[in-house]
Amino acid sequence: MKDINELIELLELKEVEKNIFIGQNYQAPWNRVFGGQVLSQALSAAYKTVPSDRFVHSMHAYFLLAGDINIPLYFEVDDVRDGGSFTTRRVVAKQNDAVIFITSISFQLKQEGYDHQIDMPNVVGPEGLKSDEDIVNKYKLFIPQNILQGIKTRPFEFRPVEKLSLMDRSTKPPFRHYWFKAKEKVEGDISIHQKLLTYVSDYNLLTTATLPHTKGPIPKGIFMASLDHAMWFHRDFRIDEWLLYALDSPSASNTRGFTRGNIFTQEGKLVASVVQEGLIRKKK
Repeated sequence: MKDINELIELLELKEVEKNIFIGQNYQAPWNRVFGGQVLSQALSAAYKTVPSDRFVHSMHAYFLLAGDINIPLYFEVDDVRDGGSFTTRRVVAKQNDAVIFITSISFQLKQEGYDHQIDMPNVVGPEGLKSDEDIVNKYKLFIPQNILQGIKTRPFEFRPVEKLSLMDRSTKPPFRHYWFKAKEKVEGDISIHQKLLTYVSDYNLLTTATLPHTKGPIPKGIFMASLDHAMWFHRDFRIDEWLLYALDSPSASNTRGFTRGNIFTQEGKLVASVVQEGLIRKKK
């Protein structure tokens, strides 16, 4: 799925009954439904039920069961509340009548108010950095095929700030930074860009929590699965312009890894924040 328009089409769900939508799956090389896909499709379903002047500002989700990549997803939207400034929706994703995912999503009118933000980390810009696709091509004989295909078929370009080398077998502190953007120009209003950012926000989160525990850039001998995901949208942005994903993992305990992310424009504007907790444990 190298073409961003293929992804946009994947997010354009079909309504089969009132507030019930069906979506297809990205055929991920790891043969499980990608969490970012479910998140962004759920947001797309909710967007179809709210007034056109409301835009998402937060979502809080739980992954309950692994999704079967060969079975379509059904998204059921509950109209929780339609207020004067805020609109709230609850979305349930199902396969074979089993709930695999739930989320609450809040939308808001555009309104003027107080404004402040933290500073963007002082890191080098994307110019001159190698993409992760360039890096894996260099080491393609040593990288598992599913990881290689997963990176090559993404419609987004990622450029890691911290140098990656398969020859480096040391553990790392749980911090890293990625520049990313869509490989092609994206048309449409801010809601399209928000859906795409939701999709891409699921990349590199959980693996950040494994950095102090694995030797080398590719986690080995670890089973990983997302448990929950929360996201806040602060300001407008474009997904086809460079964005910095600043990631850190404050804690790992009781087989769970916790990771935070802040997303900035190249000019330093904070546009979104993300947190995720996931299962990380040694394979038996």
